[in-house]
Amino acid sequence: MAASPEPSAPADAGLWQALGWTPTDDQLAALVDLQEQLRLWNCRVNLTRLVEGDDFWIAQVFDSLWPWVPLLTAPGGVPDGLELIDVGTGGGFPGLALAIALPTARITLVDSVGRKLEAVRAMARSLGLEGRLRLRCERVERTGRARDCRGRFDRAMARAVASAPVVAEYLVPLLKPDGLALLYRGQWGADDQRDLEAAVGVLRAKVDPVQRRDLPAGRGVRHGLWLRPAGPCPAAYPRAVGVPQKTPIAPGAQASAPGA
Repeated sequence: MAASPEPSAPADAGLWQALGWTPTDDQLAALVDLQEQLRLWNCRVNLTRLVEGDDFWIAQVFDSLWPWVPLLTAPGGVPDGLELIDVGTGGGFPGLALAIALPTARITLVDSVGRKLEAVRAMARSLGLEGRLRLRCERVERTGRARDCRGRFDRAMARAVASAPVVAEYLVPLLKPDGLALLYRGQWGADDQRDLEAAVGVLRAKVDPVQRRDLPAGRGVRHGLWLRPAGPCPAAYPRAVGVPQKTPIAPGAQASAPGA
């Protein structure tokens, strides 16, 4: 039987120096194990093409973690018991990488594709993470209206899910009053910023200054958009399943939407 490909990046300390955070030996071993689990399950379920070499270590792990470095390196340490939710987790990123990097956090992973979520569940079990993870197989519009999820999270995030106004409508209703939502984006421009600000105004939230990061090895530019509540999210949001994608909140929309 052919040997599994050797993981290339973890031995390169430059990766972690570039990130600004270094995993412990146990965390690094867990990330290596995660790569192996992803290989195993990707042969059964089409989870992602980003499995080997830089595809995994930069485009998956580094890209998942870089917006969180200020929290990971906070002088007082990471607060215990943070409640996170990863919307549209797909093959388990960024949620599984964050579960390894934040060993006291509890993370909810949401995806509407059951076979992907079952693969993520099996990977989490193999990594010993299952006790801190909760999986929900549903459309996120339903998650945002569920009594045990709406307004319950310290951090909410989505990576490669939909346009920024749509993702904002998914995430903001999930936040505690002092919570933060993270939108992972690639390219970002003035028009994108305008549309997002229009959407979060309706949702009664604000956009923090944009974070920009060049990934190592010429893997592209990334932007992180952090949103914070400015008041209670109107009860009309998120709208019914499929409506946010079909009709994103548009510039000029009014905050006094029906049900607000």
